Amino acid sequence: MGVYEDGDSGQHQKETVRTVSLEEARLTGIGRDALIALHETDGVGRISIATILLYGATRGEGSLSRANRLLAQDWRDMGLFAKQSAAIVANLTEEAENRRKRRHAALRLSIVTYLDDEYPELLRQISDPPWVLYYKGDLRLAHHPAIAIVGTRLATGYGRKMAEDVAKGCSRRMTVVSGLARGIDAAAHSGAVRGRYGTIAVLAGSVDYCYPPENKALYRDISENGLILSESPPDTVLRPGLFPLRNRIIAGLSYGVIVVEAARRSGALITADLALGYDRDIFVVPGQATSPRSLGALEYFRKGAHPVLDETDIFEMYKYRLPFQSSAEPDDPSNSKRSGEPDPLTGEELAIYEILLEQPCSIDDLAVQSGMTFGHLHSVLLSLLIKRRIHQQPGSVYHVL
Repeated sequence: MGVYEDGDSGQHQKETVRTVSLEEARLTGIGRDALIALHETDGVGRISIATILLYGATRGEGSLSRANRLLAQDWRDMGLFAKQSAAIVANLTEEAENRRKRRHAALRLSIVTYLDDEYPELLRQISDPPWVLYYKGDLRLAHHPAIAIVGTRLATGYGRKMAEDVAKGCSRRMTVVSGLARGIDAAAHSGAVRGRYGTIAVLAGSVDYCYPPENKALYRDISENGLILSESPPDTVLRPGLFPLRNRIIAGLSYGVIVVEAARRSGALITADLALGYDRDIFVVPGQATSPRSLGALEYFRKGAHPVLDETDIFEMYKYRLPFQSSAEPDDPSNSKRSGEPDPLTGEELAIYEILLEQPCSIDDLAVQSGMTFGHLHSVLLSLLIKRRIHQQPGSVYHVL
């Protein structure tokens, strides 16, 4: 629908007009119903709406306050095409508005617009904010400090576990944002949905449609205990070009983006690149350097990305921006084991741990004594580091803590 770009290929393109400030948008006097109507007009995209608002701002206060009475020629004077202008006039009628509101009510959707005080402030700061957001769940989560977690759909067991564990830990003090995709996204949502500050799932399609279908139970859980959010109007047909648009919202809602396993051409890297453009922080969970599923993520270390082993790395980065948490304040019950026994070790982890109990060893010595390949040994050592059972010294020498 209206979220589709004006005759473009559906890809996320750079703005051809400057950003419209909240003050300029409100100066036009355009109502939220009219803004929603523009957003849901076929062939009218984000750039066209920006053009309309900037035109209105230059014409003076209240210039668009009676948008439903404007003629097609009036819209053409703002720089729109004839077909767009005719579609806008048709969509601003009282009949069209009533039909739209009935559809929203039937789907139990809530709506927040760029004009509203409830619009997420951090998202408003990006260069290309969405004009309208549809949602199910608790919108307050979009106003809380947030961290995004993204990665490959073809995640390894290690990647899924790291995404889930980091998300679970982060949700104690931050809201976790992701895209409800297979793999890393789903693992992150699963880890955070029951946390103190929950999770936000940003969809490419409309909020009334769960994609992929296998995440339907997770979708329901988030809609009841978190927040489902989308820029796409109801009944939007899902297409590839909507995913980059979705990714900018994930980046825009968050202080930073954690990348967990991503190949060089992974869509998750679009989110990371957008985050860099929005002056957000980039974090990477270290993966196996020889794994194709990690190469795209690991390249961000060359761009200054911060390594993440668990939530403490994130909390340290934002310690002056997060709500104060008293040491006496209990964690979410699901996280109570953090103050008890350490995480149990797998059989392979225990074998390496017992070798290191005898004396510190280099990775070469460990490979000889354990019989593991270097790639597999690296994964086991990384897991022990994450569980804080061992420490790495200079020269790749490991010893127990």
